[in-house]
Amino acid sequence: MRFAAIADVHGNYLALDAVLADIRAQGIADIVNLGDMVSGPLDARRTLDIMMAMNATCVRGNHDRYVTEFKIEDMAPSDRIAHDQLGAAQLDWLRALPFETIYRDQAYLCHASPQDDNTYWLESVTPDGAIHLSAIETIEARARGITQSLILCAHTHTPRAVRLRDGRMIVNPGSVGCPGYRGVTPYAHLMQTGTPDASYAIIERRDHRWQVTFRQVPYDHNAMAELARANGQPDWASALATGWVR
Repeated sequence: MRFAAIADVHGNYLALDAVLADIRAQGIADIVNLGDMVSGPLDARRTLDIMMAMNATCVRGNHDRYVTEFKIEDMAPSDRIAHDQLGAAQLDWLRALPFETIYRDQAYLCHASPQDDNTYWLESVTPDGAIHLSAIETIEARARGITQSLILCAHTHTPRAVRLRDGRMIVNPGSVGCPGYRGVTPYAHLMQTGTPDASYAIIERRDHRWQVTFRQVPYDHNAMAELARANGQPDWASALATGWVR
């Protein structure tokens, strides 16, 4: 069993195109998508057209929920930009996606954590804004009740794999389209990958154990940074251009 996991595209169709080309080059046909597909000052409509045609196994992210359920006046600017670019059929498709799902009876999929689509699972934030790997006890507590040996999550845009003490593996493939952002929950912080490249993961099962390979894919990130800047989002432009938020 071998497949690709993508997440957090955030309207970045150029990054998505580059990742899909790399997946094909690896000889992989099956893809799972962990949500947050459209929110951002880029091109939500073009991105979702690509994703709706992929026939991938998908779950809904927190920003997919904001774009489809919040009132316009309650949306953050990036969500509002994406919402205004999408048609009714696209919004309905997003709205119908599940919070969680099981892939091929072997992998549990959610966007952030099984309890909430806006809670970090593998990382914790301290009051001073520092980000660190969560305690294994905390990570395992959130995985309680999941029987699948592979667990996939996203949300923090940070590629990471954690093997639980019972042998289960949790993988975050990183972000296809947004390598850095300002977070506000539970405390103000900066999430930065330090690279503008698009990130995804290849996951395979060998000798009854899961293995993960993280891929960093170059693409024309400066074009997306310019689009973010033109849409009035300098933080996004900085992250897209460099992997750092400035």
